[in-house]
Amino acid sequence: MILSSRRGWRRGVAIIAAAVLVAGLPAVPAAATTTTDTALEWYDATAAAVATGTRPQVANSRAWAISWLAAARATRTAPTGDPRHYRDAALASAVHTALSFLIPENAAALDTALATTLDRIPDGRAKDRGTATGRAEARRLLAQRTGDGLDAASVNPAYPNPQPGPGSWQPTPPDFSPAQQAGTRFARPFLLDRADRYRPGPPPALDSEPYRADLAEVRAYGAVDSAVRTPQQTDTATFWLGSSLTLYTGILRAALAQSTGSVAGRAGLVAIFHVALVDTQIATSDAKYAYLRWRPVTAIRAEAGGDPAWTPLHTTPAHPDYPSGHNTYSGAAEQVLTALLGPQAREPYTITSPSQPGATRTYRDWRQPTRENVDARVWSGIHTRTADEVGVRLGRDVAAHTLRNAPRLFR
Repeated sequence: MILSSRRGWRRGVAIIAAAVLVAGLPAVPAAATTTTDTALEWYDATAAAVATGTRPQVANSRAWAISWLAAARATRTAPTGDPRHYRDAALASAVHTALSFLIPENAAALDTALATTLDRIPDGRAKDRGTATGRAEARRLLAQRTGDGLDAASVNPAYPNPQPGPGSWQPTPPDFSPAQQAGTRFARPFLLDRADRYRPGPPPALDSEPYRADLAEVRAYGAVDSAVRTPQQTDTATFWLGSSLTLYTGILRAALAQSTGSVAGRAGLVAIFHVALVDTQIATSDAKYAYLRWRPVTAIRAEAGGDPAWTPLHTTPAHPDYPSGHNTYSGAAEQVLTALLGPQAREPYTITSPSQPGATRTYRDWRQPTRENVDARVWSGIHTRTADEVGVRLGRDVAAHTLRNAPRLFR
């Protein structure tokens, strides 16, 4: 690693420290054993629980962060005896306890999953202590995060429409829904000291050449009836249209499956990833509502000589353009996975998309999904390229902050 600046040196040291933090005990390939992989077992149980209901994305990210941070804390030390039995029991019990509280409608399924895990662990002191420690860490963390402002009502409070005017966000067609996620900016982060710590500079001026180029690109490539967007570009836009959390659940699962190290280290990987993504979504809301930049559909319909009937390929989400939330998410995810696992996956991985059923995409690194996200939001007609690129940088900045401060999570 070559670090050419003081900021780069500090970031490199932080990344190395976080990698050591996550590594835990000496590396042992997860695939080398024929026993059940408890971390993957509970990763899938978490994904199934989070997929139910209608909670805001950031509330689901919070559920991941709390449950897996509790697991990482519970598994970092083990009493004498069988550490594997202790850690498996601790991980399962921590995630079960946290998710049963946060998503109570899934309590029965989670109880069944816990019984399955505990039934295969031999009875004894290691199992009993692991179970007790996992529950205690989850309860302690749930108490610490009480009232953090990431519940549905706090995330989506009533938000008055701004006064109409050039550049100012307005509800978008076809539903003209009120603004969403305006309250996320007031939530309590895990590691950021304040939501605007990495707030980007303002978007390009409306009369600037960069902005005119941005809008022209969206107008040409993002229209529902675009004559220049290729079928492959339409596929990319559609594949990446769905929830970032849902799309990256498959990517993080591949990372977890390919990772090596202790149960504690692998739990720490999932925990740090989702802590970074909660804080990133808080920072994204801060920037969006600080600048209140209108969406391309509003701009294209309102500009002189514009097309009042112009319609994007995909429906525009109900919040401001700048920066792109999909791309703050992808930037943060890429930063964490690259820092902790290296830029390349150990082997190719394949993911699916909720917005393009039956389609799959295969990747060899953590950066290509980011590149596709940037293009996808332009080709969907719902973001300018500048909003996408600035979003990636904001996500990377927040994730780097998480990595630098990760030791605080495990105290």
